Amino acid sequence: MTTTFLRDAMIERLGQTRTDQNPGPFPRDGLVRNLHGDFTPMMCGGISALLLQMLHPLALAGIWDHSRFREDMIGRLRRTSDFIATTSFGTFEQAETAIARVRHVHGYVKGHAADGRPYAADDPDLLVWVHVAEMSRFMAGHLRYRNPHLSHADQDRYFFETACIAEALGARHVPDSRVAVAAYLERKRGELVCDARTREVVQVLLAAPPRNLVLRPAGALFMRAGIDLLPDWANDMLDLRLSRIERHAVRTGIKSAMPMISKAVRSGAYRRALERFQGKQG
Repeated sequence: MTTTFLRDAMIERLGQTRTDQNPGPFPRDGLVRNLHGDFTPMMCGGISALLLQMLHPLALAGIWDHSRFREDMIGRLRRTSDFIATTSFGTFEQAETAIARVRHVHGYVKGHAADGRPYAADDPDLLVWVHVAEMSRFMAGHLRYRNPHLSHADQDRYFFETACIAEALGARHVPDSRVAVAAYLERKRGELVCDARTREVVQVLLAAPPRNLVLRPAGALFMRAGIDLLPDWANDMLDLRLSRIERHAVRTGIKSAMPMISKAVRSGAYRRALERFQGKQG
């Protein structure tokens, strides 16, 4: 039986579903596709999002207990990237399949955190945390490296539209504006922890080399750019704060490398995935 998690969420949130002109979740020339199709800011934002997510003890416990992060941290980033690409650029059928798959996996990810609290990956509150960490860092990457003048109205529209993906996964009461996202992150600070487990996962992430051999020289730069995109308070918790000189070097390096990086990924898996989705909708 075909699942309708995404259709139901979009009808409730946006009052719309599939049309002949819009066969996927987001308009072909819309803000979400424009932002999510920009590899370098998304890569930097994805690293930053994972660093931020690890500060939540229950999110960390899921990674610690149910993933092979020590052997395949880049694989986790790739799977997240694949999910974002599918739900952003795929048809409704492709997006629904990806969401159903994640919901199925989430049903098995449960246990107890280091402090004894039970956790479950399909907990609506935990889903909100993971979603907000991702979308807020994707937006931070876009503002830093592509369009620092994106209007507040467009930023609000991005958070409002992408909230339907979190809701399709089972999240509830998703912050859906820049002000709501900022307020949510501020509220969550009291629940966040950086302990020995957090530091181990972070060190594994920062040491993981990109799979694309062409991008490996830029790997350390990507990681530092991800650190640079974190809120200052998160960097302080992780003891990763960069100096002003380091920040300038990272930002200059990323901006200088963007043309080379774009060329390197043009024939890579990420670009082929986007072209495949777009071709099926042409």
